[in-house]
Amino acid sequence: MHVEHLLSDESLGLRPLWAPDPLLRREISGVTVTDLEDPARFVRAGEVVLSGLVWWTPGEGRRRTERFVAALRDADAAVLLAGEETHGSVPGEVVAACAQHGIPVAAVPADVMFRAVTDTVYLRQWGEVSRGHALPENVRGRLGALLAERAGPAEVLGACFAHLRPDVVAYLLTPAGRTVAATEGAPALAPAEAAARPADGGGATVPVEADAVDPADPYGSWRLYLPEPDAVPPRLLHEAAAVLARCHAAEARAVAADRRAADRLGALLAGAGETASGEPASVEGALRDCRLPVQGPYRVLVATADPVGGAGGPAPGAGATAALAEVLAGVGAAPAAVGALPDGTAFAVVPGDAPPAGPGAVWPLVAACAPALALHGGTGTPAESRADLPGALTEARYALDSARHTAPGASLLTDAAGLTSVGALLTGVPAQVRAAYSRGVLGPLLDPANAFALPLLETLAVFLNCDGSWARAAEALHVHVNTVHYRVRRIEHFTGRDLSRLADRLDLWAALLCHA
Repeated sequence: MHVEHLLSDESLGLRPLWAPDPLLRREISGVTVTDLEDPARFVRAGEVVLSGLVWWTPGEGRRRTERFVAALRDADAAVLLAGEETHGSVPGEVVAACAQHGIPVAAVPADVMFRAVTDTVYLRQWGEVSRGHALPENVRGRLGALLAERAGPAEVLGACFAHLRPDVVAYLLTPAGRTVAATEGAPALAPAEAAARPADGGGATVPVEADAVDPADPYGSWRLYLPEPDAVPPRLLHEAAAVLARCHAAEARAVAADRRAADRLGALLAGAGETASGEPASVEGALRDCRLPVQGPYRVLVATADPVGGAGGPAPGAGATAALAEVLAGVGAAPAAVGALPDGTAFAVVPGDAPPAGPGAVWPLVAACAPALALHGGTGTPAESRADLPGALTEARYALDSARHTAPGASLLTDAAGLTSVGALLTGVPAQVRAAYSRGVLGPLLDPANAFALPLLETLAVFLNCDGSWARAAEALHVHVNTVHYRVRRIEHFTGRDLSRLADRLDLWAALLCHA
């Protein structure tokens, strides 16, 4: 199958944006679906690359576009098919970069599923395949019974391939590398290895597209991965993915119901919950609805997903609930209630007094699923009882604010117990409050119109860093010690503080930290 055959398929409605004739005759070797900013490891020569362009943002679009398209060129990709659903159209700089690097590019209309493209390629590539079922009738009957019984993904996955040779290895993976299920005897995959395995190890990967799962959710989707691409006929592989999609849809509906119960718990903890009759609701009842123990201890986590660089995008809480659920699933923290607070911030309540094992290791893998969003999180100290949950939530939210201030353009998880210095503690104070405090304490020292402001501010910082030593401050500033004495007196005059008093030194030090 050549590129021109794919672009001329009227059933797909692809719109060529830059596709010169010589490149249209390129033979297609396969398909890769990716929304990584740097997809180099995942693309092989001659492949069709399908991307929703989630990695592209208006603010940093040119830099990211260059990196993405250059990676396709280096991997010798055959064509880029760019989805229009995320941005409404394919950005012009993406088309220009493709033309510069010699990569044909076409737009995929928002109503066309990527799976339709992959099916078209594989069915054409492996020749005319029977339109009937690839799975034997008895296997389909068994799978139907399992789905009716709401069997888990592991049992359904095993049944899909049980009629083949016994050593077929298959995995259900999430974009963050979590193994949802694997066939019996399949070697365990570490999350970091699983996230990269489909590209590094070759193999065959098919997306599991469930109707009940938001296609824009970068965290909770499944993909069916076989390390040996020839172990299963392509038609059977796609049919197995369709069966697993029904299993995923059933799980997604159950998760949605659990989220609604968790949202009610979140409203109570935030002080906004009531029953249908208008009476205050019970935290104990909400915990029962979430299938959590009514006796502590508990741990509370919160999260937001903020557009990187302040570019336009989802609201701060959008997507964070799914990301937080994926983090907890990745570390095996079950049961857990995961939902959204009334202001949209994602939260989770996990039974036990210890933090979920290893969230710091899983956090960057989950964050990498949506590179255009900075995944920020905070955890509180243990809540000994359900009465302590609102306080633990307050601590977690403070730690979240600290993470967002400390790393505004990067993903970070902060534990409230780790805020053990004045500088760390102040990172959780809202930016407007920090700025107001700094202005109130330092006053004229922050006025750029005053010529004395900058040297006095520098002297104050050095003097405090030198623990109030006149000689060390003079040496660090390369001035006479009398100059330091003079400047300190001026600082005391303008701020109304006495630098010989510990309390005033702490006030000024905190003001400098808030100003930084």
